[in-house]
Amino acid sequence: MEFKARLLEIEAGGNLIVIIGARDAERLGVISSDRVRLETAGSEVVAILNIASEFPQGVLGIYEEVRQRLGLREEDTVQVRPAERPESLRFIREKIMGGKLTARKMELIVEDVVERHLSDIELAAFVTALQVHGLSMEEAESLSRAMVKAGRTIGFNRTPILDKHSIGGVPGDKTTLLVVPIIAAAGYTIPKSSSRAITSPAGTADRMEALCPVDLRIEEIIEVVEKVNACVVWGGALDLAPADDLFIRVEYPLSIDPLLLPSIMSKKKAMGSSHIVVDIPTGRGAKINTLDQAQQLARNFIELGARLDMHVECARAEGEQPIGWAIGPNLEAREALETLMGGGPPDLIDKATSLAGILLEMVGEENGKERALELLSSGKAEEKLRQIIEAQGGDPEVKPEDLAVGDRWIDVRAERSGRVLWINNRAIAQIARTAGTPSDKGAGLLLRAKMGDEVSEGDVLFRIYAESAQRLDRAAAQAEELAPVAVGSRFGERMLIKQVRGALQKGPAFILER
Repeated sequence: MEFKARLLEIEAGGNLIVIIGARDAERLGVISSDRVRLETAGSEVVAILNIASEFPQGVLGIYEEVRQRLGLREEDTVQVRPAERPESLRFIREKIMGGKLTARKMELIVEDVVERHLSDIELAAFVTALQVHGLSMEEAESLSRAMVKAGRTIGFNRTPILDKHSIGGVPGDKTTLLVVPIIAAAGYTIPKSSSRAITSPAGTADRMEALCPVDLRIEEIIEVVEKVNACVVWGGALDLAPADDLFIRVEYPLSIDPLLLPSIMSKKKAMGSSHIVVDIPTGRGAKINTLDQAQQLARNFIELGARLDMHVECARAEGEQPIGWAIGPNLEAREALETLMGGGPPDLIDKATSLAGILLEMVGEENGKERALELLSSGKAEEKLRQIIEAQGGDPEVKPEDLAVGDRWIDVRAERSGRVLWINNRAIAQIARTAGTPSDKGAGLLLRAKMGDEVSEGDVLFRIYAESAQRLDRAAAQAEELAPVAVGSRFGERMLIKQVRGALQKGPAFILER
């Protein structure tokens, strides 16, 4: 059938979608969510069909993604005919029924995901099936390889290529901003592709963006790495394993994460990484709660890495409280810079040098942590970070005080004397985001006490920074409600933690970062 294009000037989040009226759909023999093949001026594309009860006859509503693919203008003629459903839907149904998918079937599913041939409902069905039935190691390998094949890869023409990754879940974890310059200062190559925050107060890309641009093209990344052995960039624009970004879009609202391993490892493979240390924060409030869970996840990372020809080691790290004192993009970048300049909190120094030490020993160096500490204390790591900042287009002379924090703040004080018994990571993250992170770079929290510290009644537990009075007021009210820092004399003395009343409240955000 022949239709006239009507440009809707609406984006569909990347999906290829068109609209026709109900009478035209009946004549064409299609229903909503069917595929249709669109042909015009020698170009064609398969799109997902929506049907509107009140839509002009003979008119095809064109979303922006379809317009760009076909180069359409208003009133252009488009030939529309039914298209077969993707073969990958059969394989998705197999997984829904508990089947095990071959490498070829995984590859076809990923191809259709990247080509936007699957609707959000179909994609959600696949991700849910993976969550319910799990992924065998063979399937995880096949999915990882398919995700790499469907995107771009980066070749640095050197070896080894080192990398560090954290599975996330702990606020204030700015260790990457120390590990990368330490490793590069030791003479090794470490191109770090990082995420922005999804539900956390700051992702590594948000922290680094306080110091320099992170939205670099692949050609620019290669140039930076050639100059200084390292980079810290945002991976979202690189088209590395693009299927993963589409999977995450479905995982996030469902609060599930069945693709954790292939998601991480496919992007490492696409970056050409050969040696990777994976940080697995463990404990109450972290994504991984028990040592047994951490141990199993570590085994899976190591095995999948070996299958993908990468050397992987894992670190089970303390995950029951934030890392360092600062939480929020500028506050964390400040703290990282202060640490490289000879200051900084002990827990941040210990974690960063421990992870860097593991990497150094993986490539044959002895006494890795001591070597990392020497590179940090000598100023060589600071010098290297400043080289990275300059190579990425930032100011190499930047000082911690140059990174502005919110000009509105409020202190949250202890209501009794005692020791800090525990800190609720998720509550801390929620308060920081309510204050404006990560979009407001100067917003966040600055802790004044950590677990085990003695405090007196009235002492400051943490300070909330915001860039607007309204956000500060909301964050302060949330801090009072959530009470994220518990003070007492000893564990177990207060059996009642909090009364939960009848009103329904939204649950804590699921922290999913890549």
